[in-house]
Amino acid sequence: MLHHIIYKNENLTAPWIVFIHGAGGSSTIWFKQVNSFRKEYHVLLVDLRGHGRTVVDEKINKKLDYTFPSIAAEVFDVLDENNIEKAHFVGVSLGTLIIRQLAELAPERILSMVLTGAIISLTPLSRTLIFVGNTLKKVVPFIFLYSLFAFIILPRRNHAKSRAIFIHEAKKLKKKEFIRWFGLTASLDSTLKRYAKSIHGIPVLFISGRQDHMFIEDVMKMAELEPSGTMQIIENCGHIVNIEKSEEFNCKSLEWLRELLIINSKNN
Repeated sequence: MLHHIIYKNENLTAPWIVFIHGAGGSSTIWFKQVNSFRKEYHVLLVDLRGHGRTVVDEKINKKLDYTFPSIAAEVFDVLDENNIEKAHFVGVSLGTLIIRQLAELAPERILSMVLTGAIISLTPLSRTLIFVGNTLKKVVPFIFLYSLFAFIILPRRNHAKSRAIFIHEAKKLKKKEFIRWFGLTASLDSTLKRYAKSIHGIPVLFISGRQDHMFIEDVMKMAELEPSGTMQIIENCGHIVNIEKSEEFNCKSLEWLRELLIINSKNN
C-alpha cells in the first residue's frame, strides 16, 4: 500500500480531493496547499511507489510492473482502503499523467482534474532529455541527471525554490528506483497519444506558468480543443506553479472547483 496522509474536514460529507506529485517528488511538495484545501475538502496526499515514505522491498520491486496502469491501480488501492468512491484530483508534472491514467481506468471515479505543469506531448527538447537520460542513466549518478533536467525545465532565478525542493526530494530515491521510473519514458509517446483522444468529459482545469517553456504551448492547444477544459496561466512562473505561486494556484483552483460545484448543483 502506498504511504498516504489524510486531513479530514470537520464536515463529514465534504468531498475528497487527492494530490499526486511528480517524478522524484513526494507528498511534501503540497505543503502550501493543505491548509487552504482542507477548509473545503477531505484531503488525501499520496506518495507514489518508491517516493517519499513509500518504500518497497527490493525483492518485491523486481516483480512489480512499472507501467502507468499499474501505478494508477496502486492509487485506486489507497482510495479503496479509505472507502473513497469518487474524488477530485490535483496533479503536477508527471502526476498529471497518473491522473489521466486514472481517468482511463475508471472515469466514473474522477469528479474533476486540476492539472498543473501538465505534460501533453513530447517536444524536441523533451525527446532530447529522454535520449540523454536513457544513454547515461546507468553510468552517471542519477541525482546529477535529475539536477540537470531540473535546471533545464526550471532555468530562471525565480524557479530556484521549486527546483531546490524537487532536487532535495529526489535525493531520497534509490538509483534503481530512478531507473525503473525513467523506463516509463519508453512508452510515453504512445501513452500521450492515447490520452490526447479524450478526457472522457471530465471537467479539467489546466494551470500553467507562463515561463513553463517546455510544455505550455501544447497545454494551451489542448485546453482550446477540449470541451470540458479550462485554462489558467500564471505570470512570472515556471513549471511547478503550486510551489512558486502557491497563493494564486490555490485561489484559482478553489474558485474553479466552487464554480464547478454550482454548475453541477444546477444541473442536478
